[in-house]
Amino acid sequence: MDTSTHTVLYDPDGLIEAELPLDREPYECLVKAVLAWTGQDTLTTRDYEQIALQLTGHARAVAADVRRRADRLPKDSGQKALADVVLRETEGRLSTMIEGTVRCAQNRARLVRALYARLDRLETATGPSAVPSADQGVSPSHTHGPPGRLKVGP
Repeated sequence: MDTSTHTVLYDPDGLIEAELPLDREPYECLVKAVLAWTGQDTLTTRDYEQIALQLTGHARAVAADVRRRADRLPKDSGQKALADVVLRETEGRLSTMIEGTVRCAQNRARLVRALYARLDRLETATGPSAVPSADQGVSPSHTHGPPGRLKVGP
């Protein structure tokens, strides 16, 4: 007899995920730390693989946010065209095998940074009505600062 209390959620359109804000700040800190690494390999191969996996999963979530935001723009929008280019490049970069190396983890970190830069630009282009407000449970780090800049620290 199975006594599991877990419920399997079927959400093929990603509607639930679309309503959840990204927890941006911890990933920005991880990106900063990974990009600060120098040539000295101090972690194990498995550690680098786990970091790259974590960044890959977050890159997919940010890419989905970029897609949703870009889809709100007119078809002839330059911002939409740039988002489409970034998303195609993202798919290509995410399709490569994860390696347990500094280089691989740093490439994934750069990808997350680029996706957040595009998301910030799209938020600016789509206006404040498309950005969740703080009273909707979004942390201030989700909607901060100028495009392309990572918030670091408190």
